[in-house]
Amino acid sequence: MSQVSMTVRMDSQLKTMFDALCAEFGMSVNTAINVFARAVVQRRRIPFEICASEEKSSAERIAAFRNMRAWAEEGNTPDLSLEDINDEIKKTRNQQ
Repeated sequence: MSQVSMTVRMDSQLKTMFDALCAEFGMSVNTAINVFARAVVQRRRIPFEICASEEKSSAERIAAFRNMRAWAEEGNTPDLSLEDINDEIKKTRNQQ
């Protein structure tokens, strides 16, 4: 399988926060984007949500992510409607 490079533009503050969160999950940004892209292609939709809770330790977050990833790889993901996706976007914006 050949690999190509991809450039993603994002706000510097968002990148800093994304880098830190990926590190808490125990993976690189590159790995996180590849996991996401593979899941989208396989399921032809946004298949899952990755969340981190302020109350959990890094070990708990990593374990939760690994469980969620295994669950998603088994195809046990809920369908999200456009309304569900928009609701998630609104929730995220309200938390910022």
